[in-house]
Amino acid sequence: MDIAYAPKPDGQPDPGEIVWAWVPYEEDDTLGKDRPVLIVAREGESLIGLMLTSKDHDRDHAFEQSEGRFWLDIGSGPWDAKGRESEVRTDRLIRIDPDTIRREGAVLDEATFNHVADEARRHSV
Repeated sequence: MDIAYAPKPDGQPDPGEIVWAWVPYEEDDTLGKDRPVLIVAREGESLIGLMLTSKDHDRDHAFEQSEGRFWLDIGSGPWDAKGRESEVRTDRLIRIDPDTIRREGAVLDEATFNHVADEARRHSV
């Protein structure tokens, strides 16, 4: 899998774009929720993404890492209608069917994407 920044203004989800998609829970993949996801790669017909959250994991940083969960602050953007700061989870790659994406939220700037990609390579690839 090649993680590479490649957003295109064509209405299709591409690496570097934040989209909204259904993300299964780790503990029960039959359940999940609609949430923002940073697309980082394509693999065949699937997209590979990393989930975002507005929950601040800085306060429980040591516990999260002890559980194998790694979070990176990426700031705020138009993917969150309330303008909240976001974090991206860099250790859990999620396979997404492009047909299940509900909407595109934003294009992440390339420098931030590259920082996220470096962390994802370190923790999940």
